[in-house]
Amino acid sequence: MKIHIDDKMTFTNALKNENIENIRKFPKADLHNHFVLGGNKEYIFKKTGYEIEPVSKPLKSMSEMDAWSAKYIGNRFNSPEGRKLLIEATFAQAKYDGVTVLEIGEDVWGLGEFFHNDIAELIYAFQDANSRIAPEIELRLQIGLSRHCPIDYLKDRLKHFWGYKEFYSIDLYGDELAQPIENFIPIYEKAAGNGLVLKAHVGEWGSAQDIVTAVKALHLNEVQHGIAAVQDEDVIAFLAENDIRLNITPSSNVLLGRVPDISKHPIAELYRKGVNVTINSDDVLIFDSDVSKEYLRLYRSGCLTAEELDDIRVKGLE
Repeated sequence: MKIHIDDKMTFTNALKNENIENIRKFPKADLHNHFVLGGNKEYIFKKTGYEIEPVSKPLKSMSEMDAWSAKYIGNRFNSPEGRKLLIEATFAQAKYDGVTVLEIGEDVWGLGEFFHNDIAELIYAFQDANSRIAPEIELRLQIGLSRHCPIDYLKDRLKHFWGYKEFYSIDLYGDELAQPIENFIPIYEKAAGNGLVLKAHVGEWGSAQDIVTAVKALHLNEVQHGIAAVQDEDVIAFLAENDIRLNITPSSNVLLGRVPDISKHPIAELYRKGVNVTINSDDVLIFDSDVSKEYLRLYRSGCLTAEELDDIRVKGLE
């Protein structure tokens, strides 16, 4: 997508004026969005009468996040209809926020749980919501994997996904210490053979060296989070030299206690040292963190300038 200079300056001015409505008018990418928690809460309320409240202060542990999920999500949407509602809510949120490139997808586990082991039904659920709610958005459909699952189980589930050109990328998430990253090499080799963009959650809870290990083992194109890279100049240089994109979620990092304050978020140092970074929402329903709010929060805090943020926005659309 080409961004005209007038648009660019207007986006910069919208940030400087701290005008969230104008910020939402300009195209943005959201490349790190977990759709189950990525939806518009007003849309969900309108459809179900059920109100979801985001967290308002930093969580002390992942167990607190699990408690929030149990309270507000639980099993309420654990049906084919409920899953499709969450997909719709995510497109509604992206449309509202001016997102024009949205990367979301289903965990391999969800195929049998919600889509009758029918890959065509799963693909259609995303494409149908896209066309009905926000046809202007470019959908990049993702295959999701949990680190907690046995490798043989993942290989069995993935048999349904291989060969479908509708999928754009694959992502590995969950506890970074659940099992060695090397266990996933055969899966990522297969994914590369299928032409997928290779991504994984690394460096949110782990170390800077964990990022390098994962990138080299799985031949990653992009890293979800990766903020621990700031701890090691050699890792920063490695990411910059190899153009490994970090899809960063600032409010999530703060509210999960990975960063003390958004004004001190490592995205600024990483960006200024040449690392390719993007700004994303992560879990909208938990962190009240749509992409426009992330840009505005980073600007207001003094973490990045309006011009730097606009540069990140434009590069994220490429």
